Amino acid sequence: MALLSVNNLKTAYTSRGKTFYAVDGVSFEVGENETVGLVGESGCGKSTLGKSVVRLIKPAEGEIRLEGWDIAGMDDRQLRPIRKSVQMVFQDPYASLNPRQTVFQILDTPLKVHGIKNPAERRKQINEIIDRIGFSAAALQRYPHEFSGGQRQRIGIARALILKPKLVVCDEPVSALDLSIQAQIINLLVDLKRSFGLCFLFISHDLSVVRYFSDRVLVMYLGRIVESADHSSLWREARHPYTRALLAAVPEADPGRKIESRLSGEVAGSIPETGCRFRARCPIAADRCSVEDPQLRTLPDGNAVACHLA
Repeated sequence: MALLSVNNLKTAYTSRGKTFYAVDGVSFEVGENETVGLVGESGCGKSTLGKSVVRLIKPAEGEIRLEGWDIAGMDDRQLRPIRKSVQMVFQDPYASLNPRQTVFQILDTPLKVHGIKNPAERRKQINEIIDRIGFSAAALQRYPHEFSGGQRQRIGIARALILKPKLVVCDEPVSALDLSIQAQIINLLVDLKRSFGLCFLFISHDLSVVRYFSDRVLVMYLGRIVESADHSSLWREARHPYTRALLAAVPEADPGRKIESRLSGEVAGSIPETGCRFRARCPIAADRCSVEDPQLRTLPDGNAVACHLA
């Protein structure tokens, strides 16, 4: 059984009296000890999907089954014992930490909230996780503003892992960091995954990071998954034209390389009422694409794609 199973999930926002779905009918699974990457352009709904999975946002429809429990419709009281199993690492290491708390307080608070009353036990767990992220005990008495961006993100990771979750949702955890620091944080996550047996939903727009870190990749466009493939086959044989365009745009140290699948235009501000959402930017769109909305279909190799012409 999958650790996380999402089925036909929809998450809606209301603006100026109109409702639109940032996540529109998404289904996927995350297995035990698996890292699933989620990629797509800014505004496609990646972060909303991640926040829905950890129930920071309540979805409008669908199921979010975590270890068999459907948490999509749970209220705050019902969610409290579940929250230890799923935690989140946020994008901005400067905004995600309380500037008025020391590192010790930041890590101690979730332990108190979840009923660990013994101060010695809390101190032991804090010392263990601090050591795992490469900090000394002296760092516990310092405040977030005394650390660099990469160090703050390590604190955010420690806060997510202090409750020993089974699933960690990482929302662009390295996008605000320098390249050298990005590598350090990704290597730390790889090490922690092995040590703790973690599952990750890893959200990013950087395909090179996803390629290094993920076992399987979901490609998202305008609120929907348009392709799902294992790590190796996606880079070897992407089926959806949007995925091929994303891969072609990844910078490489080859000035003579030709980009074979260049996209025109930006992500649409509104979703078309009929047909494929990607057709206005698609280099191979046909008449069928303007009238029939392609559904995500499973291929013989186990991968899936939402394209009539794939």
